[in-house]
Amino acid sequence: MHQIAVVRGALSAVVQELLATFVARWQAKIRVTGVLAESHGLPDRACSAGYLRTVNGSERFSMFQDPGSGSTACHLEGAGVLAAAEWVRADISTGCDLVVLSKFGKLEAAGTGLRDAFAAAIEAGVPLLTSASPAVDTAWRAFASPIYSVLAADADAIDAWWWSIRSLDRSSAA
Repeated sequence: MHQIAVVRGALSAVVQELLATFVARWQAKIRVTGVLAESHGLPDRACSAGYLRTVNGSERFSMFQDPGSGSTACHLEGAGVLAAAEWVRADISTGCDLVVLSKFGKLEAAGTGLRDAFAAAIEAGVPLLTSASPAVDTAWRAFASPIYSVLAADADAIDAWWWSIRSLDRSSAA
């Protein structure tokens, strides 16, 4: 198993729930940092981008521009995502056991968004759990190959990856 795992095979909301549930299970036992996506909760919007919330719940960053009810436009708010990336980078620098990032999407494929947070986790050698939009698979592979494993969108698959990573960490410390 690789230290980077990308969850695939379900709608984004399902994957975000799996990641959030995983974090909730482990947060009391290990130091987790990162951000997860959450809905904006606004009715009649074509754009599903909402917020990035830190896994400890202390910060929330907007990742959408609201063009108003009934609009079919969807504009990501790059400044909010960049602020989230900077927060995660700073938190990684204080030490952590795991980084969880909502997804590698079109902003990251373009070299912005959470990309610096992804890079910080890799440079620090910290296990990273994420998802990747199928629309940016080529960019994801260019960024992370060959150092990632693909996991099914399944809690047992995510847990199995984490246990294998924890076993590697213990055996290398011995």
